[in-house]
Amino acid sequence: MQTQTLERMESNVRTYSRSFPVVFTKAQGARLTDENGREYIDFLAGAGTLNYGHNNPHLKKAMVDYLATDGVVHGLDMWTSAKREYFEALEQLILKPRNLDYKIQLPGPTGTNAVEAAIRLARKVKNRHNIVTFTNGFHGVTMGALATTGNRKFRENTGGIPMTGASFVPYDGYMGEATNTLDYFEKLLGDKSGGLDLPAAVIVETVQGEGGINVSGLEWLKRLESICHAHDILLIVDDIQAGCGRTGKFFSFEHAGIVPDMVTNSKSLSGFGLPFSHVLMRPELDQWQPGQYNGTFRGFNLAMITAAAAIKQYWSDDALEKDVQRKGKIIEERFQKLAAMLTEAGMPASERGRGMMRGIDVQTGDVADKITGKAFEHGLIIETSGHDGEVVKCLCPLTISDEDLQQGLDILEASVKAVTGKQAAATA
Repeated sequence: MQTQTLERMESNVRTYSRSFPVVFTKAQGARLTDENGREYIDFLAGAGTLNYGHNNPHLKKAMVDYLATDGVVHGLDMWTSAKREYFEALEQLILKPRNLDYKIQLPGPTGTNAVEAAIRLARKVKNRHNIVTFTNGFHGVTMGALATTGNRKFRENTGGIPMTGASFVPYDGYMGEATNTLDYFEKLLGDKSGGLDLPAAVIVETVQGEGGINVSGLEWLKRLESICHAHDILLIVDDIQAGCGRTGKFFSFEHAGIVPDMVTNSKSLSGFGLPFSHVLMRPELDQWQPGQYNGTFRGFNLAMITAAAAIKQYWSDDALEKDVQRKGKIIEERFQKLAAMLTEAGMPASERGRGMMRGIDVQTGDVADKITGKAFEHGLIIETSGHDGEVVKCLCPLTISDEDLQQGLDILEASVKAVTGKQAAATA
């Protein structure tokens, strides 16, 4: 396996190739194949970008058929048949059945573009600068989004440029189960000497992906919405990693029955791994002037074709939702077993998550790295998250077969046993 050219030429900033140092040549469903022909079960899935698996045949056919007719691939933000097809599918199969009335902004191809657009629009609409965000939140690494991102690893490399315009408050559970962190937020809003500038918006992930699979309670989310309404603050839900079905609903906020003022989506929005993002906003918030938020890649037509195909294939009924919830229970039960196994071995651990967005908190990045390293040796690709990389995180495709899911979980269990020494004891 030849990696010398890649190692020599690619920047030190690379990450995933360090954890999985092989050259991949093929991908299908929940499996990746390297150039030596070895297969790996993929519990990473493009960091949540491939909810429908690698090279999903339904989506690939839609893209190939579109290309075969010389369909427009790049058209700036001009109207195309691909854009119309996507808008109509989103409206008819996603928004209307959920009684959601949103306009669509196509800000650029990545999640951080969507976050930048949402917070800039909030500031424009409310004529206020401050954005309230939460501990352990991750919203991107461009300067505006980075100001709302908590992890010091990302924040400390700005060359001394201050990140302004955001205020952090504790996320649900940050102060322990006995403390409702919204008491603190509400107290600050009502205290003229509290030092919190009245926000234009609050941005929140209902499940914090990069932050360590921290799950907000449904009542907590409902109260957050009511606080925002009471204080004339816009509520932005960042659904970039938790959305598109990952938690068992198309939008992760559906579980709480709330209606955000804005929603940001990316990652699995195209369904095929193509770069694509949007901002959904209540119609009265669409106060942009033409061209006021610009970009060369506002709406990638191939991504809109596959996104429309994904919506039609998987969201015309509730079959995928139910299957995600079923598989999520399987992962939850297996992760609880692994957490108990680790705890018994003197490595305190706990399971958490929602739907098929789940993790095992092992408290230290060292233990988590040992587990994921062993897993890779045995043919499973799985990553970590959290402030210290202490959470082993499962983001397998939602469409994974039961056979591949169970095999991947078996590999993970064997890896945990190897790290705790149980495997060695069992074979002694």
